[in-house]
Amino acid sequence: MKKMDDIEAAKLVKDAGVPVARHVLAGTEAEAVRAAKKIGYPLVLKISSPDIVHKTEAKAITLDVENVFQLRKEFSLLIKNAKKYKPRVHIQGVIVQEMISGPQQREVIIGGKRDPQFGPVIMFGLGGIFVEIMKDVSFGIVPIQRKDAKFMISNIKGFPVLKGTRGQKRANIKAIEDCLLKISRLLWNNKRIKEIDINPLFIDNKKCVAADVRIFV
Repeated sequence: MKKMDDIEAAKLVKDAGVPVARHVLAGTEAEAVRAAKKIGYPLVLKISSPDIVHKTEAKAITLDVENVFQLRKEFSLLIKNAKKYKPRVHIQGVIVQEMISGPQQREVIIGGKRDPQFGPVIMFGLGGIFVEIMKDVSFGIVPIQRKDAKFMISNIKGFPVLKGTRGQKRANIKAIEDCLLKISRLLWNNKRIKEIDINPLFIDNKKCVAADVRIFV
């Protein structure tokens, strides 16, 4: 398997109908500054490279970039970190992306792969510690129907987080269902895809937005 280009992966998911955070691939610092003016602060900066799978581990991503001075500093630092992490790394550029934030935002994850026994399967769970530590996820066999998507969402232990707690409004569950159905169809129709990981997928009471997409073919 090989990791698909980050921009191509995001386009594939967007073309499938899943909203994706606005982003521009910048090859130079000047291009990054122009992209920032177009998108607006705050921003996320992250290295685009087929050689780096886990950007956080490589210190190849920066959140909450508030101004042009911080952007210039972080642009150079990300490239330095990527080369330190993997000396022969191939860097395609730095992705300048809108920062998704707000009191109503919650992180979820949608993943999928081709299992030797069951064929294509799709996974759903809450993001952050819920998926990393608690392994609070549910699975479905592709292609799923809406009733399957509903079950997958309601079957995780963290479902009350999506229903709304401590002043948060109920998340738009239908929007999550729609995303699950669209990724299910993408997995079913595109046989090249061996693994897909949308993490995080931000969800609030109105819509969902994919902030990071990783695809292996």
